[in-house]
Formats: sequence, C-alpha cells, structure tokens
Amino acid sequence: MEIDSATNGNSDAVMTESAATITPSPVVVPASRSNQFTESLKLEHQLLRVPFEHYKKTIRTNHRSFEKEVSTVVNGVGELADSDWSKDVTVSRLTSLVTRLQGLKRKLEEGSNVENLQAQRCRARIDHLDSVDVENITEWNNTKLKRILVDYMLRMSYFETATKLSESSNILDLVDIDIFREAKKVIDALKNREVASTLAWCADNKTRLKKSKSKFEFQLRLQEFIELVRVDTTDSYQKAIQYARKHLASWGATHMNELQHVLATLAFKSTTECLKYKVLFEPQQWDVLVAQFKQEFCKLYGMTMEPLLNIYLQAGLSALKTPYPSNSIKFDVFNCLHLK
Repeated sequence: MEIDSATNGNSDAVMTESAATITPSPVVVPASRSNQFTESLKLEHQLLRVPFEHYKKTIRTNHRSFEKEVSTVVNGVGELADSDWSKDVTVSRLTSLVTRLQGLKRKLEEGSNVENLQAQRCRARIDHLDSVDVENITEWNNTKLKRILVDYMLRMSYFETATKLSESSNILDLVDIDIFREAKKVIDALKNREVASTLAWCADNKTRLKKSKSKFEFQLRLQEFIELVRVDTTDSYQKAIQYARKHLASWGATHMNELQHVLATLAFKSTTECLKYKVLFEPQQWDVLVAQFKQEFCKLYGMTMEPLLNIYLQAGLSALKTPYPSNSIKFDVFNCLHLK
C-alpha cells in the first residue's frame, strides 16, 4: 500500500483534503524471480516429451493393428465374392469375419481408452507447468522434488516405493511408472541372456530406431549368432549359418566389417585364445547390450541418461563451488537424503 504524493506547487490543496487517497499497489514479481521461473521451465523438457512419445507410439500401434485386421476382412470378403462355395461354407466364413470384426471393435475401444488416458496425462503435465507462479512456487517446488525422487526410484527399480510416493502425493499423472516397468522387463530378460522380448521391443519401435540410425537390433542379432556358435556342435553351427543368412545378411551393406568379425567365430570357436575373437564370447557382452538398451530407451523417450536427482545435485554442488569434481560424484538415495 502507498499514499499518493502531493501535487507539485499546490500543497494547500492537499492539506484541505479530508483524507489522503490510499490505493493498492500491484504485485510486482521481481525480474530475478521471473527469470528463475523461465529457466526452471526450460529444464522440464523430459516431463512433456516422455508421455507425448508414448502417446504417439500407442496411436501408431493401434493404427497398424486396425489396418491389418481390416485388410484381412476385406480380402476374406473378396474371396467369398469370387468363390463358388456352398451356402453352409459361405455362412460359416461370413460368421468368422463378423467375429473378427467384433474382436477388432473391442480392440479399438480398448485402444481408445488407453489413448484417452495418455492424452489426459499430457494435459495434466501441461496444466502443472502452467500453474507455476509466485504465489504457489513453494508448493510447486515440493511437487517437483517428489517427481525427481520418483524418477530416481524408478531408475533404481524401487517400483513399490515410487508408486506409494506418487499415490500419496497425487502425482501419478506426472511420473512414468508404466514406461519404466516396460523397460525393466526388457533389462531383466537381457540379464537372463534372452533376446526375444528385446527384439519384440525393437519391432514395436522399428520406425523410430531406424530414423535415429540405431544398430541395436543388429547387435542383438549378432549376440544370438554368438550364442549358437558357443554351443560348439555340428547342429549348432548349421543353425548359426542359417540364422546369419536369414537375419544378418541384410545388414551387410552397412555393417560389413562387424559382420565379418563375428562370422569368423565359426572358424575360431568359443575356446579360442585369440583375444580379438575371445572377447565376443565374454559374459560381459550381455552387460554391453543392457547399457545399449538403456541408451536407446532414453533416446527414444527424450530422457536423460543420468537420474534427474544426480543432475540437480551435481549442478547444485558445482554452483556452491565444492572442492570435488561434479562429474565424479555418484550419489545414492541415502547420501541424497542427508544433504540439506
């Protein structure tokens, strides 16, 4: 609140007024605080990118499923129109097509529900970012801290704890529990030396992986070939050759050197002492695949490789000019909770 000043050269006029005029002053957000809001929002790229990419993936999957089923039904109707089958056979075929269409309708309804939920999640995150202002900045920052903690827990596979914190804080639409669960299944399969689920993940994201020029699927195929050679039997060598012709030959145009390197294991075998080929049979190759998957997964959804908690803490400690190199600090959840 402020009092209006006297008119220049007319003090008597002011003195004769019954009361000074009092008017509320507008709330002015300091420029520094406004800049902080702007810079803070620039760091929220991942918050919007992840659900949006998941939303696009769901739409593409539903669209492919729809096209496949409709094409099958149209072809079936065309066959019926051109055939001379008996009435009973024709009725049976039509009934089968109707059943298929009913199944397609159910799939479309389920897909539509999933799309609506993901669209709602995108909307919730936009509203969350739009809600930040000087009056609720403390509450907004508390929510942000909980989001960062949930992100860390999900990356460390603490799914139950992350879920409980999200539910109790009412931020389920602001975190990505389902997406990290999907990644965890693939990672567990790779650790068990199984590639089927990972190849299925590659097939689901084939377009985006190709667009980013990823060779992750090629590396998986090479590892499957190596595992066939590792068995070291005549039958396994034949299977390895057949596998290479079916799944690896198409990669020769772009990755010939790597392909030749791995195919040479047919001659050197898994018992070789030649370091160049011995390393291909090391168990650590599966750890390399896990690391590659994490990298591709994060790139696909626009995520950071490091947990957000690590990034913010490293940035904060760097700003405080601590004597420790920020890029050498590795935090666990206990260290983080003790930092004030």
